[in-house]
Amino acid sequence: MDEPVARYFDKQFQVEAAKILPGQYHAAADDIVIVTVLGSCVSACLWDPLRRIGGMNHFMLPGAGDSGRMGIYAMELLINRLLKLGADRSRLQAKVFGGASVLQGMDALNVGTQNGTFALQFLAEEGIPVVSQDLYDVCPRKVYFFAASGKVLVKRLGMMRNDTLERREREYLARLARGQSGEVEIFGRPQ
Repeated sequence: MDEPVARYFDKQFQVEAAKILPGQYHAAADDIVIVTVLGSCVSACLWDPLRRIGGMNHFMLPGAGDSGRMGIYAMELLINRLLKLGADRSRLQAKVFGGASVLQGMDALNVGTQNGTFALQFLAEEGIPVVSQDLYDVCPRKVYFFAASGKVLVKRLGMMRNDTLERREREYLARLARGQSGEVEIFGRPQ
């Protein structure tokens, strides 16, 4: 069962907002801003410009699985939800963000690079054009996606160490190493 998405009124933009966390997604056919913070994770913002329907996901790892934290499942969940809301798959456009290298000493895993590469390849294979992207680098990002207009604002959080984000990513990688995430193929080897 999916975790409910936190909703609130964003005072800065004077609009209803939905905050998504790793493994979550949100899609809407109304004027809402969808917000997330990304490190090595990636978010795809998909939008139908004619119907003005949009949505965003937030996945942690490329590949398959039955969790929104896995790239293929996260992309399928979002696309299916957009179609249920009335979007036309042939008109979908994508904007892709994240994939940073935020964990010092974890460069060999290239989780962010793998996530970004996966998202771009998935979208190309599905015939969904990527009209904008801000991927890789070392900066975490805060992403604001306006579902009705397709507009995206990205705030780079800079070189400052974001302890919460770094701690969350390290804990998740440790759980994966202990095999607590189910049977998934990660980084080219079964876990």
